[in-house]
Amino acid sequence: MIRYSSLLSRKSTYIIRLSKRYFSQSFDDSDLFRTKALINGKWVSKPNCFKVSNPSTQEVVAQVTDCELSDYEEAIAAAKVAFDKFRHTTPDERSQMLENLGNLLVENKEDLARLITMENGKPFSDSLGEVAYSASYFRWFSQEAVRVYGTIIPGPASNKQMFAVRQPLGVVGIMTPWNFPSAMLARKIAPALATGNTCVIKPASETPLSALVLGWLCQQAGFPAGSCNILPTSKSAEVGKLLCGHDLIKKITFTGSTRVGRLLMKQCSQDSKIIKKISMELGGNAPFIIFSDADLEKAVDGIIGCKFRQSGQTCVCANRIFVHKDVYDEVAQRLVDRIAKTFKLGDGFNDNVTHGPLISNAAVEKVSALVEDAKQKGATALIGGKKAEALGPFFYRPTVLTNVNKTMDIFHTEIFGPVASLIKFESTDEVLEMANDTDVGLAGYFYTKDIGKAHDVALKMETGIIGINTGAVSDAALPFGGVKNSGLGKEGSKFGIEDYTELKAIVLQP
Repeated sequence: MIRYSSLLSRKSTYIIRLSKRYFSQSFDDSDLFRTKALINGKWVSKPNCFKVSNPSTQEVVAQVTDCELSDYEEAIAAAKVAFDKFRHTTPDERSQMLENLGNLLVENKEDLARLITMENGKPFSDSLGEVAYSASYFRWFSQEAVRVYGTIIPGPASNKQMFAVRQPLGVVGIMTPWNFPSAMLARKIAPALATGNTCVIKPASETPLSALVLGWLCQQAGFPAGSCNILPTSKSAEVGKLLCGHDLIKKITFTGSTRVGRLLMKQCSQDSKIIKKISMELGGNAPFIIFSDADLEKAVDGIIGCKFRQSGQTCVCANRIFVHKDVYDEVAQRLVDRIAKTFKLGDGFNDNVTHGPLISNAAVEKVSALVEDAKQKGATALIGGKKAEALGPFFYRPTVLTNVNKTMDIFHTEIFGPVASLIKFESTDEVLEMANDTDVGLAGYFYTKDIGKAHDVALKMETGIIGINTGAVSDAALPFGGVKNSGLGKEGSKFGIEDYTELKAIVLQP
């Protein structure tokens, strides 16, 4: 039975008590503000809580239930019981639930965007975009749910039939990051539920509200109790170890740093008696190449969107910007002019703000250290290059660095901040050698009008995703994932759903 119509009709205003002042944030539906854990279809509070703060203002926006390992044990057991029933739902039934869920996100987009901006700090317009992006995954996988095909294989004899079928795995352990707290979860639970799996989810402790509301919407969309369990916790390391080592968890999917991804893979192999499926979307060090024949206006547009989106806190951000020597100075000046004229830092709820804060003080200090190291080794900051302390402790000014080279830490490190590092090159062979000089390979970009060069560079660039004359490369229909140490598996597309199934071969002789 579809139960989402009543959710869309309720209207109310929710008053959130902040640490320094009262802040009235209008919600069309107060039920969307969830602070309890979702375990086996019930919203559960626990004695301990942790604070969730707005990184723009440092104000506390919620006290969220802090789950223990025993709560995760309970959720895993419930997910296993739910799986034994949910796996037998039809693809059409699961497709309808996912379509309902996608529609609910769109219908409640402003409330969901408010939650994202409250806990993440990104501008409200960006949060609206994230909600739409999240909904696209539920809608995409609602269509893929009915297309999880097997195959019939010609037999070696007339009385022998062979075929292969895809079946769900079981309970999936999901760990998501803070930078896209709604979208990264949508990208994982959509294919998991589409194929009949159940989920136990550990959202990032910085941004649990955006995950919890998806659990509420799953209930309204018709998903049964136990199919989607969401447990906020401050004990990330301990919970990660539990999920990886638990024998009822058949698959682990994680988005985060390569360092943590390696640790989780080790725990999966050492702490569990079973061999688990693993999907990892890990760190990047994306090259962004501007050849001499590029359309410079479009190339600078690409840098603005690709490098500075979410204040540089995305895994596919342009991390090293290689510019041909003949257009290097012009690109640098165009970039500085665009930043000076169009960027506005501030609280994501304020009008005309284009860029918000970094997520934490540790993030600010990391970016500051990388910029200072680069400047000490010869780089020049044409704009920015320092904290924006007048706005708050987590703000860093959008920065353009020139004269960056391989001796600097910033060349080899994923910045995760609003710093464009410009590196000069002369030849295609030289820039490809520098672009591939990294142990990660998630995304890469380049701008050229030469179709032959485009084909050649695309084949030689060592990344899992490539944008040619565009800085926007993510879509629900596209297989998203990296090579080298940037992870395992693909998310999105018809290929992404396969990671949540096992292929069973059957030979039948009547």
